Amino acid sequence: MDHIQQTIAANLISIRKKRNLSLTQVSELTGVSKAMLAQIENGKSSPTVTTLWKIANGLQVSFSSFIQEQKAQVKKIQLNDLKPITDNEGSYVVFPFFPYHPEKKFEVYIVTLAPGCTHGAKSHLGEEYLLVKDGDLSVIVDGEEHELTSGDALQFPGSSPHSYINRTEKEASFFLLMYYPEPQ
Repeated sequence: MDHIQQTIAANLISIRKKRNLSLTQVSELTGVSKAMLAQIENGKSSPTVTTLWKIANGLQVSFSSFIQEQKAQVKKIQLNDLKPITDNEGSYVVFPFFPYHPEKKFEVYIVTLAPGCTHGAKSHLGEEYLLVKDGDLSVIVDGEEHELTSGDALQFPGSSPHSYINRTEKEASFFLLMYYPEPQ
């Protein structure tokens, strides 16, 4: 796949996903077959100018929106700039570094748990990926306890009953990535 094909494919996918459109819906709006749209998105076909105009007109976007390169965004976030979310009278604190975005399907937090604190989490969609940053942490998932220390990680379904426990006299902190896969 050449560079322009990659750019067109990435931009078509981005425009379609931002509008939550299926290939079938884009096909209906543009008059371009679903098979051709799939080939363009997969980089297996380079659209003609006429085809690209049909897609642009059907989606009501500019022709150039398909051929402009998307500049990778760099986003710096500082802990002091975040507004924490607290629970258990401030003993469980969540810093939302990267809140959920539908195109990304994940969110990332730093969580701190005060000494002697237990936090029972509600069952939820998705999967949890936890990495202990500082301190010691016990995580109970489906009744099974997992002892973790700095550098240890744990993955489990969010739908499983789970809780976080800090049995030490030192604050524990961990990175928490919540992943939301596509519905099956």
